[in-house]
Amino acid sequence: MLLSVLSAAGADPDDTSSPKPPTFEDAQESATNAASWVEQNWSAWLGIGLRIVLIVAIAVTLRILVRRAITKLIDRMNRTAQAVDGTALGGLLVNVERRRQRSQAIGSVLRSVASFLILGTAALMVLGTFEINLAPLLASAGVAGVAIGFGARNLVTDFLSGVFMILEDQYGVGDSIDAGVASGEVIEVGLRVTKLRGDNGEIWYVRNGEVKRIGNLSQGWSTAGVDVTVRPDEDLDKVKSTLAQVGETMAKDEPWNERLWGPVEILGLDSVLLDSMVVRVSAKTMPGQSLGVERELRWRVKRAFDAAGIRIVGGLPVPPPGDAPDPSAGMAPPSAYASTTSPQSLATAPITPPPNLSK
Repeated sequence: MLLSVLSAAGADPDDTSSPKPPTFEDAQESATNAASWVEQNWSAWLGIGLRIVLIVAIAVTLRILVRRAITKLIDRMNRTAQAVDGTALGGLLVNVERRRQRSQAIGSVLRSVASFLILGTAALMVLGTFEINLAPLLASAGVAGVAIGFGARNLVTDFLSGVFMILEDQYGVGDSIDAGVASGEVIEVGLRVTKLRGDNGEIWYVRNGEVKRIGNLSQGWSTAGVDVTVRPDEDLDKVKSTLAQVGETMAKDEPWNERLWGPVEILGLDSVLLDSMVVRVSAKTMPGQSLGVERELRWRVKRAFDAAGIRIVGGLPVPPPGDAPDPSAGMAPPSAYASTTSPQSLATAPITPPPNLSK
């Protein structure tokens, strides 16, 4: 009956080009082949999967441990800075804000570097597990890194300079520095740019790569120097004893006893001229407090000299007691040109013009 139906439809029963529906035997054979292939490779797959899971787990765990250790180190640095804040040792070292920003910058750099190294190594190990040839990938990454380095060399220079500047603690927040291109007080330290507050209130943005030399005026201790100029006929022993008394009194008064880190020293005569002589006074002070100490020292020296009767250069001459000042002392003598009949006036009289010869 089936052959009659095919003949009526015009189909050739012997035609083998038409697709045959899959039979149960074909499905069974395919399943058998797949099962045998899986049975042959399941151990390799399982080994690759376990290796990848192990690599990822170790990388994640190591990254967490390293970042946690770096965070604890930064917290310990901050606690040490807070413990010495407000003391003389804290003024000698650094303030809390400076230590906080420096520790945060160092922690950020260390955490980023650790994460990059750990995760990058784990990614390469995972690719190697799949038996992927990493040589072209590494070569391409090296070429790309060189190209980026040449294209952004200024950025790389700024970043590396900022990293080494922070690690070496060259300056920090609150320091007064002279960076060559600008000077002022540091208000923010970054890996690429440092912000300075100038003397007139302006803010300078200085790239770390442009800084060739740094003059830090706030680290360690400062020196306050005052030049005292007196007349050449003053008694040097009296001048020295007066200055020594000023220094001893200032070293005992608040708050100068904390700002002075050493006695006020009289270094001696700095110069001797015909109309003056200069006595040099110096003192070691807390960092950043030298200007205030110099102003206070000048104020006290002036008051002490006035009380001791020591005259400074530039003051008005003191008249001797009992002598009344002559009111005509400041008047100029009469001039010979004031009289019209004097020889000087006649010599300066205009010359009479010659007569007109044309008439």
